Amino acid sequence: MAEIVGTSPTAVSSVLNGSWKKRRISQKLADKVLRAAEENGYAVNIQASVLRKDKSNIVGMIVPKYDNRFFGAIAEQFEEAVRAEGLFPVITCTQRDPDLELEAARGLLSYQVDCLVACGATNPDRIAELCAASGVRTINLDLPGSRAPSIISDNYAGAFDLTSLILDACARDFGTSEPLVFVGGRLDDHNTKERRRGFLEAHAERGLSVPPTHVLMPGYAPTKARSALESLPFRPKGIFVNSTITLEGVVHWMQALPPAEAAQIRYGSFDFDPFGALLPQNVGMVEQNVPKLISELLAQMRTPTPRETGVVSVPCILHVS
Repeated sequence: MAEIVGTSPTAVSSVLNGSWKKRRISQKLADKVLRAAEENGYAVNIQASVLRKDKSNIVGMIVPKYDNRFFGAIAEQFEEAVRAEGLFPVITCTQRDPDLELEAARGLLSYQVDCLVACGATNPDRIAELCAASGVRTINLDLPGSRAPSIISDNYAGAFDLTSLILDACARDFGTSEPLVFVGGRLDDHNTKERRRGFLEAHAERGLSVPPTHVLMPGYAPTKARSALESLPFRPKGIFVNSTITLEGVVHWMQALPPAEAAQIRYGSFDFDPFGALLPQNVGMVEQNVPKLISELLAQMRTPTPRETGVVSVPCILHVS
């Protein structure tokens, strides 16, 4: 390939592995190498390249879901950011299955990744232990762990602000001051715990007590959220929706109500969807700051002496409808 292009083997290798910008190779030469590689059917043998150097320049990420705007944005912006660093991203989806997470981590380690990002992992400490045994750095994203540095959203503050917004809307539109219903998530989930804490403290600040019957955590699935709301012996005035996945179930439940009853409900959602923001009775949504999360992640990856543990908390963005 070097002879075809008329340059050094090192320059060709740098272009093909994506590190050419760091080596001050011109765009013109890079385009020439890539064009020649395409014309001659050449592709980098990544695993063979790993054997010839100390670093693979491969970074792995585990995500729990693709059918979620937040995790989709995480995956897309992570891939774009690490490619800009001259690294090769490998992303795999594990469906919130702890066994599948470990299987995915082992697969990524077999590619000799330089770093593994555990995003939304159900048990990030197990992944960190597995990676530590292979001498590979781990960074937790979205959900924290105790054995690796973690970068998460400020779920507590975001939930506090959203709860306050919904309570204000109910007081303004209906003249009522009563507890909201919290729906969605799992009790053993860190983010749900923090959002529940913000939800309860926003009520307490107003002198409101939230009965246990008002906190529904059947999981995130839309069907479970709808069933939980249908089982309530009362009609709530305000609802805190814990994720846009759960929001689907809330919307289906409201559509089944008589229009006059549905009009007497206000709700807000933790996680943002531009179409969801336009739905009637929606008073606001909390958006997790994906660009800032990825920026903090890249900063941690670049650190030559990374933190062993600790949490970086990124503020959320409140959208008022």
